[in-house]
Amino acid sequence: MPVAGHVLRHAAEGPSRVALRGPDGSLTYGELAGRVQGGARQLRGRGELAAIALHDPVELLIAVLAADLAGVTPLVGDPAWSPERWARVAGAAGADLRIDEPLASAPGAPLVPEPRPGDRAWACFTSGSTGRPRAVARTRASWTRSFPHLTELTGIGPADVVLVPGPLVSSLYAFAAVHTLAVGATAVVPGGRPTAASLRAATAIHLVPHRLPEVLEQAPRLRTAVVGGALLSGQARDLAGRAGVRVMSYYGATELSFVAFDPDGGGLRAFPEVEIEVRAEPGRALGEVWARSPWLADGYLGGARGPLRRDGGGWMTVGDLAEPYRAGQVLRVRGRGDGAIQTGGATVVPEDVEAVLRNVPGVGDIVVIGSPHPSLGSVVTAVVEGASPPPRALLEAVARSGLDVAQRPRRWYAVPVLPRTGSGKPARGLVADRLAGGDPELRRLV
Repeated sequence: MPVAGHVLRHAAEGPSRVALRGPDGSLTYGELAGRVQGGARQLRGRGELAAIALHDPVELLIAVLAADLAGVTPLVGDPAWSPERWARVAGAAGADLRIDEPLASAPGAPLVPEPRPGDRAWACFTSGSTGRPRAVARTRASWTRSFPHLTELTGIGPADVVLVPGPLVSSLYAFAAVHTLAVGATAVVPGGRPTAASLRAATAIHLVPHRLPEVLEQAPRLRTAVVGGALLSGQARDLAGRAGVRVMSYYGATELSFVAFDPDGGGLRAFPEVEIEVRAEPGRALGEVWARSPWLADGYLGGARGPLRRDGGGWMTVGDLAEPYRAGQVLRVRGRGDGAIQTGGATVVPEDVEAVLRNVPGVGDIVVIGSPHPSLGSVVTAVVEGASPPPRALLEAVARSGLDVAQRPRRWYAVPVLPRTGSGKPARGLVADRLAGGDPELRRLV
């Protein structure tokens, strides 16, 4: 069933229940169903791939659901892009329809969903940390049939108020919003930083790890946190436990969807219906994570090139690295292969260094990259986020106690706010570019 079909069913069963709360008010399921039907009638027959560039998250979701009902694939992008960039990236993806104004309600008879499992039901842009957007397409089956698994693992149901505090251009937050509507709960989509009122009302939330500690202090009704996008520290999980909040963290990628999950801090295990292999070259301690599951994406639109690779057996990888793995064991992901730092003959995985240094008091978040060096190739460089970063002496003391010699940063910088991807993860490639370009905001710690 398409997500629009779920919304129509919830509207028939409980039209007065609140479906969406956005920056400018709320819509009940009955009101949402009416807007979706009217928008779908406007879109039907006008194209096959609709590029959606709407600032208001409620209007964006209405357009997505209307496209879904009309048999049009929604392609969600960043409304802040310039018209020129939109034309370039949407054209490269093959979009034949552009939605940059809220949909009007066209009159006519109600449309009836006509879904097929192989339909392309969703597409969004991903750029990882490089800033180069590629459009990833997903079939209906890969997009919606994992909903029951997520529902069971998180316990999110119709009585919940689910806060989605990030941009819907990110697949992490977009999936959260449509899953919420599919189960009949209330999705709160603030379109930016959540208000105090939305935090107080939330019983569940989807977010990236660095946002969890601050949310715990402001959300008294919160009982479930779904955390993705990066490794969750044990310290953050302990904070949530003391606040009575159940945490379900997961590992995946836009191209792979869910790969592994950790419901209790015991480590990542294969998500339901997912097979995992870690393929290492001879003599290498780490290997690439390959997954085979019903949740894998179709691929990139318009023949775009990216990290996604596939073999003849239905397996896919985006190049993430992990320790050796056997089915049923804990998956220990160590980061993206193209981010590894070669320094003096040693290979350093940035995420390993970041995991240790995030525990230093005063570190809001941190990015570790390689900086060019004439004899070592690269040196490990740490960029600390925060208005008042801890002193370098403390950072180095923690590095000495928790990291091997090759892993310890040789250069330290501080920046008030790290650049981030659409999902809220630190944009490693942009940090490296800013450092190489001599950005004055990056202050050397001495």
